[in-house]
Amino acid sequence: MDVSMESAVSGAAGQLAGRPLDEWNAAYVKVENYFHALRVRNKALLGQLVLRVLERAMRRAPAEPDRSATQLAAEEMDRLVIEWFAAVLQESPANADQMLTTRGRLALLLADMPGRWQEQFLRPGPWPPEFVSAMSETYFRAGPDFQLSKMTPRSLDLGPITTLTNLGRLPYVRMALVWIGFALLLIGVFWLTHGGFEQTRSRLSSLIDWFTQFYR
Repeated sequence: MDVSMESAVSGAAGQLAGRPLDEWNAAYVKVENYFHALRVRNKALLGQLVLRVLERAMRRAPAEPDRSATQLAAEEMDRLVIEWFAAVLQESPANADQMLTTRGRLALLLADMPGRWQEQFLRPGPWPPEFVSAMSETYFRAGPDFQLSKMTPRSLDLGPITTLTNLGRLPYVRMALVWIGFALLLIGVFWLTHGGFEQTRSRLSSLIDWFTQFYR
């Protein structure tokens, strides 16, 4: 945990805002990973954003002892990002829903925020007109018809392979295949070890007679 964070909120030894330091370390990692997913790569900016979220969570922690530090940090992270999206895109935060944050994150990537506007992320206004214009354009490009969808898993259609597999489960078919294979093996052995078509035909006839008598 950063030294500045330890001095942000007073508390007992080994705690911040009444929570163990390990909880805040876990919250720090969660928030940091979220901003990494948005491609915030500047370490100085990343550290400032994470501490900003955790400070908001710490202000709530004493009044909400039943919530973990990670839960509080995740809620404050979402709230901070939604408020910023609403301000940049001129949407009402009171009417904000999951689509605002989803389309907002997509707009960030389409507008190349990580490459061109990284220093503007979560910064209070006013923002450069080019940035606002790019965000608005890409936000509307991402919707309003943009919808979250779910993919329902479907069974694979293997065609003839499925039919053969099902046939293989039948005991009589499996037994017949074994006998046919055995018969073909014997035929091959006879053909290789005994010359002459006539002799082979005679032995094959005898073999067929033997199978006929066996199955009677």
